[in-house]
Amino acid sequence: MASYHKPDEKTLQGLKDIANKLRINSIKATCASNSGHPTSCCSAAELMSVLFFHTMRYKADDPRNQCNDRFVLSKGHAAPVLYAAWAEAGFVKEADLLNLRKIDCDLEGHPTPKLEFVDVATGSLGQGLGAACGMAYTGKHFDKSSYRVYCMLGDGECSEGSVWEAMAFASYYQLDNLVAILDINRLGQSEAAPLRHDMETYRKRCEAFGWNTYVVDGHDVEELCKAFWQAQQVKGKPTCIVAKTFKGKGLKNIEDLDNWHGKPIPKDRVDDLLNDLQAQIQVPNKTLCPELPSDDTAPADLSPISLPSPPAYKKGDKMATRRAYGTALVKLGQASQRVVALDGDTKNSTFSETFKKAFPDRYIECFIAEQNMVGVAIGCATRDRTVAFASTFAAFLSRAYDQIRMGAISQTNVNLVGSHCGVSIGEDGPSQMALEDLAMFRAIPTCTVFYPSDAVSTERAVELSANTKGICFIRTSRPDTAVIYSPDEKFEVGVAKVVRQSDSDQVTVIGAGVTLHEALAAADMLASEGKNIRVIDPFTIKPLDASTILASARATGGQIITVEDHYKEGGLGEAVLSAVGAEPGIVVTRLAVSGVPRSGKPQELLDLFGISAKHIANAVRQTFAN
Repeated sequence: MASYHKPDEKTLQGLKDIANKLRINSIKATCASNSGHPTSCCSAAELMSVLFFHTMRYKADDPRNQCNDRFVLSKGHAAPVLYAAWAEAGFVKEADLLNLRKIDCDLEGHPTPKLEFVDVATGSLGQGLGAACGMAYTGKHFDKSSYRVYCMLGDGECSEGSVWEAMAFASYYQLDNLVAILDINRLGQSEAAPLRHDMETYRKRCEAFGWNTYVVDGHDVEELCKAFWQAQQVKGKPTCIVAKTFKGKGLKNIEDLDNWHGKPIPKDRVDDLLNDLQAQIQVPNKTLCPELPSDDTAPADLSPISLPSPPAYKKGDKMATRRAYGTALVKLGQASQRVVALDGDTKNSTFSETFKKAFPDRYIECFIAEQNMVGVAIGCATRDRTVAFASTFAAFLSRAYDQIRMGAISQTNVNLVGSHCGVSIGEDGPSQMALEDLAMFRAIPTCTVFYPSDAVSTERAVELSANTKGICFIRTSRPDTAVIYSPDEKFEVGVAKVVRQSDSDQVTVIGAGVTLHEALAAADMLASEGKNIRVIDPFTIKPLDASTILASARATGGQIITVEDHYKEGGLGEAVLSAVGAEPGIVVTRLAVSGVPRSGKPQELLDLFGISAKHIANAVRQTFAN
């Protein structure tokens, strides 16, 4: 094994000097914005100095280079020290630090990928390590490259369960290219963190989760250099560096005191504190530069991904859209090495296991930890290294809603697939039924919401989502339903299909997934009575094809009925209402699930909640009567 060489005195002094420069610039930036977290920056100054100017390998003029080591600042409120580090590295202009948090500056209060040196947005605490796990897994197993991943967490956020989901994941997959740094500065926002400076308990917890663990003085640059070097030698385990630090380190009458979280230094005290820090800097000129990475990672292949063959179904075949998802994913995997799949121990229900069987090396089992699964998927998708599809029951994605929300801020291109939507899943009962997922994903600003209604449209939804920027959500259903489209049918984001129409249609009925098939059955029922209706499959709920819906509504006397296997709030009906709201003379009747459902057979439940064919037919008859 390689032996450790202690850095020379000049290097050690250079690292101490940089730490104090980071403190100075963090204080100046937060004073200029009159807001921010300077004390949280000061506790991390030596950690950042050693990481960025001794340990990490990266191209300072090309922060998003695929070969660079990755750094995630999970304690995102310490953003000014990250910006100061990149100013020291030469990528950010030092003068720009004084524009922190200003409306026309990308140096925001918490880091976002508007900045080239940020891969994932942080600031909602407890999420950085999950994303770092995804990056490290990608580096080790997909890219098979030497880049390493470093993630800095605060002690306060270690109360978040998502941190420990990520700790379990990293040790299970032996991510020895991952280093977590815990900045144990004792103080939270409103009071001390629960373990304060009980370093032994932190060490035991990290070791119990299977991590190689070092407890260090987080303000001793020599000790940090050695710990980071040791981490690089360890094989088969991730490393956690548990650093004892002090909030506001180096600031007289502020260090380690309560009530300084998120407060800039008062104007009457700034000069004295800055002078104190400046006096400790022995070599003011820049002396240390980061080492360059190994050039062993290929640039991302950004070419579009297409299904290698059209869907192989015939009209009338019965196939659940969740099963068609698995088939489509395998085909995409054949078309591109970048396609990877993740699941939360539901692979035999979501049918991601079809992909696992075909490409075991490109499948990640995340077990029952949906927050972490979404975080890992977002990490896998950073720098366009993979096209990631993560699946579980749609109901359980609600558990990861904060990760999804932050994913939008992260500009992620992750694809989420939720099966078992609505009461049509049947006997499993309400805990398993996704009835709020459309509302959830419609509220996400970068999200495209696919709701395919048969196997053909499901394959095309999977293909389109692989090539669509932003978060994509694909809602799949449990029951087998008839194939209604021919294999060569073209699908586009935001373009609906009119699946049944005549010149004498008097009502437009819009259904999706299972309810589209109920609407078609209702159309047949009504046709036998001499009543014709138009039936629309929206395909995407967001963006919704307002022009097709409006044209059909005008052609059918302004009458629209929406029918959805979802709660009324935020679903298909509300999407249609908002699309036609400015149009006079259009009436929208909404059929949806009301109240908390119960176990029962799928058809019984569709009947019970008034979204089956006979209830659609009755609603249509009602509009005729009116």
